[in-house]
Amino acid sequence: MSTRTKIMVGGVAVGLLLVPLIGFWMSLLVVVGVPAIAYLALDPGQRRRLRRAAARREIGR
Repeated sequence: MSTRTKIMVGGVAVGLLLVPLIGFWMSLLVVVGVPAIAYLALDPGQRRRLRRAAARREIGR
């Protein structure tokens, strides 16, 4: 299993565990908001490098 798949499975598991505790909308906010805040915390050079790596992965290099 790739690292990206493990992270996605972990995110889904956290979301499912949070639903009974804090409700659907709050758990959705956590699952979507945490990665968004982490991305915004990167400096511009790191964001550029991340976008470049994602583009390379899309075209199969």
